Amino acid sequence: MHGSPHIVSDVMTEAVVAVGRDASFKEIVTTMEQWKVSALPVLEGEGRVVGVVSEADLLPKEEYRDGAPARYEQMRRLPDLGKAGATTADELMSAPAVCVHADATLAQAARVMAFRHVKRLPVIDGEGMLRGIVSRGDLLTVFLRPDEEIAEEVSREIVAYLFSGEPSPVRARVEEGVVHFSGAPGDPSLIPVASRFAHAVEGVVDAVWD
Repeated sequence: MHGSPHIVSDVMTEAVVAVGRDASFKEIVTTMEQWKVSALPVLEGEGRVVGVVSEADLLPKEEYRDGAPARYEQMRRLPDLGKAGATTADELMSAPAVCVHADATLAQAARVMAFRHVKRLPVIDGEGMLRGIVSRGDLLTVFLRPDEEIAEEVSREIVAYLFSGEPSPVRARVEEGVVHFSGAPGDPSLIPVASRFAHAVEGVVDAVWD
């Protein structure tokens, strides 16, 4: 079987706004506002990703403007207190950067985002060089696939593979991203297999047997 899953390079944004280690606090804020982004990769050398600076990294400076918190709170939030006094990307950034490779599947990228609680990931090559950026919204674009396109893939890659015959004893149609299988397969044990394969197809919301 082939056709799915898609990989990060299929949906990532290649034109990425980034800053260097020595970028100033104000430069970072200005860049975020200009490009309407909430985080920026931090690069060194020819473009190697060394960290990410986000709005969350910048907020402590405003949060602690009126003074440090109580002593018990200071101990719990030492990293934030340190960032409150930071003035460059090198001091502000979260490092090492949480990244993903261009050939990772969309599911792998989604798991990294969920586990690390981030909204976007720098996309790097084998040398750690920046190649793009992928966001939660990018990963969701697969659900914009037309039902007809999904149905064609399911019929070609799953139905024809598991339920051969002329005509096949099983058919598949797709409505609002939901795959509807119908028919009487010769081997009922293949029903859950077909459902599992269907869930792996990009853009599929669910798979049911009518």
